[in-house]
Amino acid sequence: MCKIGIVADDLTGATTVGVLLARAGIPTAAFFNEKSLDADKGHVAMVLSSDSRALKKEAAQQKVKSAVAALKEKGAIYFSKRIDTTIRGGIGFEVDAMLEELESDTVAIMVPAMPQSRRIVVGGYSIIDGVALSKTPVANDVRTPVTESHVPTLMAQQTQHTIGMVSLGALLAGKEALKQTLQNERDKGAKVIIVDAITIENVEAIAESVTEMQWNVLAVDPGPFSEKLAIARGFALENHNIGCGEISEDEITGTVLAVAGSATPVTKTQLKALSGKEWAWQVPISAEALIDTKDSAPVEIQRAVSQTLMTVASQKPNVILLETALTCNVLNLPEKEQEFGLQPGHAANNINRGLGEIVAQVLSYELDDIKGIYMTGGDTMVNVLHVLGAKGIELLDYVIPQADLGRIIGGKYDGLVVVGKGGLTGAEDTAISIVKRICKEAAKFKQPEAVQV
Repeated sequence: MCKIGIVADDLTGATTVGVLLARAGIPTAAFFNEKSLDADKGHVAMVLSSDSRALKKEAAQQKVKSAVAALKEKGAIYFSKRIDTTIRGGIGFEVDAMLEELESDTVAIMVPAMPQSRRIVVGGYSIIDGVALSKTPVANDVRTPVTESHVPTLMAQQTQHTIGMVSLGALLAGKEALKQTLQNERDKGAKVIIVDAITIENVEAIAESVTEMQWNVLAVDPGPFSEKLAIARGFALENHNIGCGEISEDEITGTVLAVAGSATPVTKTQLKALSGKEWAWQVPISAEALIDTKDSAPVEIQRAVSQTLMTVASQKPNVILLETALTCNVLNLPEKEQEFGLQPGHAANNINRGLGEIVAQVLSYELDDIKGIYMTGGDTMVNVLHVLGAKGIELLDYVIPQADLGRIIGGKYDGLVVVGKGGLTGAEDTAISIVKRICKEAAKFKQPEAVQV
C-alpha cells in the first residue's frame, strides 16, 4: 500500500521526482489523474499530476486538494509538493491548499534546489547553471513566466502563511546549528520555511535534521529533498541496484520511436546529432498542418503514418524520428490561434495531440520489435501517453537527471519502455544515449503483444 504521496503540477515533474525515489529502491509510479490511481500495482510511493501549473489560484487549489484526498484514500501518510526547478506556477497557492488538507502541526519545508541539475539556492536566490533565475529564459515563459529570483519574495506573493528562511551559513555550521535555526524560524511562527542548498549533502542534512526533530513535514521541492526525506524515514532499500549504463551502437536492435515536440535550441542540437546516425531516419511533421484539426491535421497524420510504415519496411532503421522542429518553420502560435479561431494554448495542444495520434496509429499496425518510445517536451509526453491509453508510468531510473526511464502502466501498451525528457535538458549526445538505454531496458522484459508480430 502507498505510504508516500506526492502532488506534482505536471507529468514531467511527476516523473522527475518519482525516478529519484525509484533509484533509491522505493517502488514508485506516476499517474496522470485520480482515476488512474486504480491501476496501481502496490507501489510505496505514488506521484499524482494535478496538471495545475498554469491554472489560476482557485482552480489550482481545488485540483491539489482533490489530489491529496485521492492519495490519502490510497494510504499515503507522508506528503510532498513537487515543484518545478525553475519555480514556475502558483507554488504558494498549492502549498496552502495542501497544508489545509494535512495535520495542523504540519510545516512546509521548501528546498528548491536540485544540485545534480545545477539548480541551487543561495541567500534565498535561485541560481540556474550559474545564472540568476530571473535572467534565464524562464522569465519569458509563455504560460508561467518567473521574473523574481528571490524565493522568499516570490513565495510571499502567493502564500498566506508566514515565511521563514534558513541560510547556507546554518548548513555550513553543522547539523545542530541547522536544527536550532529551523526551530528558531518555527518559533517565530513560520509555517513555510525556505532552506538554502548548493549540494546534495546539504539537502541530505536538511532531511536528516527534520526527521530527527520528528517534525510533521510537507516537503516542497523539485525532488532531491523528497528523496532524501524518504531515505531518512527508512523507505530506501539497501544495496539497491538501479542497473544504470547503456549499450554500444553496434548492440542496438529493433526500432525506437522518437517523438519531438519541443523546439528549443537544446532539443534541436540533440535531434541533429541523432538524425546524423546512419541507423536513424527522420519523418518530418508539419506542425502548422496539425493545428487545423478539421481539415489539414487528418491528412498530415495519415501522411506521416504511411511514411513511417514505408520507412520501417524498406530501411529497417533503429530510430524513427518524428519531428516538427528541424525541418519546419518556426510558427507564431498566437497568430495561428487567431487564424483558426482557437483559444490561447490550443495550437500547441493540437500539435502535440497530433503527434500522439501518429504514434498510436503506427503502433496499431503491430510492427515487429518496437523497443520503446522516446518523447522530448513535457506536453508531447502527456499527449502521446494519453492517446495510447496509458494510466501512468512505473518509474525505473534516469538516463540523465530529468530524462526519466519507465514502463507504461495500463492500456494496450502496458509494459512498453518509455523515456520522457524536458526540452531544456541534456547535452548534444543525450538523445543517442536515450535510444541506447531504451534498447537495453527493453531487452530485460517481454514487450507488449500489441507491438509485436
